[in-house]
Amino acid sequence: MAKNNFRNEFTYKTFLENGKEAEFDSLFDREVENVKKEFGSKYPMIIGGKDVYSTENLVEKSPIDNSTVIGYFQKGTREDARRAISAAQGAFKEWGSTGYKNRAALFKHAADVFSKNKFRLAAILSYENAKSRYESIGEVDEAIDFMRYYAEELESNKGYARKTALAESATKSQLGFQGAPSDAEKVAISLKPYGVFGVIAPFNFPVSISIGMSVGAMITGNTVVFKPSSSDNMTMLTGFTISKLLKEAGLPDGVFNYITGPGSEVGDELVVNKDVSGIVFTGSRDTGLKMISKVFGAGMQKVFVVEMGGKNPAIVSKYADIDSAVSGVASAAFGFAGQKCSALSRVYVHVSIKELFLSKLIEKVRSFSIGDPLKKENYIGPLISESAYKRYTDSVERIRSAGRILYGGNAVHAELNGYYVEPTIAELRHDHELFHRELFVPILLVDSYKDFGDALIKSNDVEFGLTSGLYSKNRKEIKEFSNGIQSGVVYINRSISATTGAIVGLHTFVGWKGSGLTGKGTGSKFYLQQFMREQSVSITK
Repeated sequence: MAKNNFRNEFTYKTFLENGKEAEFDSLFDREVENVKKEFGSKYPMIIGGKDVYSTENLVEKSPIDNSTVIGYFQKGTREDARRAISAAQGAFKEWGSTGYKNRAALFKHAADVFSKNKFRLAAILSYENAKSRYESIGEVDEAIDFMRYYAEELESNKGYARKTALAESATKSQLGFQGAPSDAEKVAISLKPYGVFGVIAPFNFPVSISIGMSVGAMITGNTVVFKPSSSDNMTMLTGFTISKLLKEAGLPDGVFNYITGPGSEVGDELVVNKDVSGIVFTGSRDTGLKMISKVFGAGMQKVFVVEMGGKNPAIVSKYADIDSAVSGVASAAFGFAGQKCSALSRVYVHVSIKELFLSKLIEKVRSFSIGDPLKKENYIGPLISESAYKRYTDSVERIRSAGRILYGGNAVHAELNGYYVEPTIAELRHDHELFHRELFVPILLVDSYKDFGDALIKSNDVEFGLTSGLYSKNRKEIKEFSNGIQSGVVYINRSISATTGAIVGLHTFVGWKGSGLTGKGTGSKFYLQQFMREQSVSITK
């Protein structure tokens, strides 16, 4: 089997290591200004390669400043979704029969197209969901990585096809039964695409996750109807830009169809329509389970490739390097204002070091600048929407009544019209409901422990199993944690981040328990196989 020769994009790291950070900033700032000039435009849906408009518009505003209108998008309907499904069906016959080498080559070229446009796409992304330049360029890099990695995987596995054979028997039998003497057989075993996949994307990684899910489906021969986040967490311009860049790369019309609109209509039609073979979804566990239940409850069958959030823990042992733990915990909990499915939301710290750890953690978090994420100096931007802000304030009030706020807990009155809040560190008992519910806001809950085994039990005592972290130099604890933690992504003594920042081709990103369904992760050798079904064809001469 050929080796995967994939290499990561690593834009910021490359600029920094070559002493060109100022050039990096200049390129990003220039695209911020260029993108802003186009705000307020009207954007169509793209179905079968054609621009499609609906009778109603959706107005997308920037969470950085709600007075900034990014653009006007189409409020698609069920009928629009059906048209997109039909277009995807029409494109499937030719695309599904396209050789795997051609599909791989196309997406390698698409990765180059995205790479040339990376700063523009990152600027759009920052305006849409309020990520810093570093988070945005890192996300665009990840999207490029997904395309190249999956192309290399498809090629190195020769399109997931193999052959077997059975020699002719020296004797014959007049009866057929298992293991009977037979003529020679040649068997071709292959993985083949299903058909049309509905791709329902989240707001928090509207480039990398959207590309990862969509390319996983398309590079294996399926066609896609793609719906970006179109509710109060709107990220429709990145989706439109993705569509245009894929077209520029040479993707045939109808293979990727871009449709905007409410989940209650567009998303639901993708779920219930019998002509959609599978759903790829990243979002909340409740939404994911409702979709699955609706399909199988109606007697239908679909493939579901889903990632459904997390409630991610870290343990800080008495044997930890405290400075590394502080750095990793702070980054994982408060990067992108805690709005990552991999974000750290709960910490169990040994009683003997709790006070020292918390004092250092608070000092670290106090240094984080909050404000306009387009400005280089700001680490934390606003929450994505009013509903996220309400979830933050409600949670803070519940903490105040049952625990203790150690730092934060307040809104930040920025000059801009957005939902800016303080990163919040709070002590609460593990049995409190907030320790078990995904919040998706910058709130870190802390509990202490005396026995390591008890901390491990608490870490596993949630319905999720996405990411987890440990800080300990004790080999016994490391082994116990590695063997016992119930999550798909595990980091130990990682100072850059306790639970976030999976790198394509290095880590796999997979949810256990309520965080996933198939047990196969993105950026892994097993991801593409989920989009295909196996077939063996036996020919007797």
